Amino acid sequence: MPEIQINEKLISFLFFLPLFFLSLAIHEYSHAFSAYKFGDDTAKRQGRLSLNPIRHLDLIGSVVMPVLSFASGFMLIGWAKPVPVNRENFKNKLRDDAVVSAAGPISNFLLALLFFVLIVLMQNLNLEQSTANERIYNLLNLGVYFNIFLFAFNLLPIPPLDGSHILYDLFPNRMTAGLLNAGIYGFFILMVFIYSPLWTYFVQIINSIYSLFFKLSGMV
Repeated sequence: MPEIQINEKLISFLFFLPLFFLSLAIHEYSHAFSAYKFGDDTAKRQGRLSLNPIRHLDLIGSVVMPVLSFASGFMLIGWAKPVPVNRENFKNKLRDDAVVSAAGPISNFLLALLFFVLIVLMQNLNLEQSTANERIYNLLNLGVYFNIFLFAFNLLPIPPLDGSHILYDLFPNRMTAGLLNAGIYGFFILMVFIYSPLWTYFVQIINSIYSLFFKLSGMV
């Protein structure tokens, strides 16, 4: 019996990977696309203006961390290779950079809404009652939750997340500039946050947003 449970967990993980890579690719593409529209073609010249997930994969964030998360039973955590943005190419550096930084998280929120609409359609058509469609239904649920997670997680004002860029663009000063340029220290701050008690409260916020989707639709 334990072996069957492990296999089922592994199957679910493998089924989720395409959705995981798609969500990351759309996030990074949104950064690249909005930057290009504001006059910065840096990402385009480096082949990042693409929905191909392979172009956005990061060894640590897209491979190592998801595998470690799966192996430890921890919430799936991962990220893609940051899209290069040169704010010097923007007409309004702070405003345009804020929009470009916000484009990624917003794309994940919209993707969560899209997956949720598909869930509602499946329920209205009673498609989720079919055994063949049960895995698709569960996968869409994971898609909603994971993209809500990406939306909120990337808005955290911790470098190198998008929230640190938005914080500086809205409140440019020495302190926010120092935070934005924290470099490798930002990564360690992020890891401390993930494995600290604060993470529990953050997950509760994610769960509340997720539940709100279903409550507003009358499905709960």
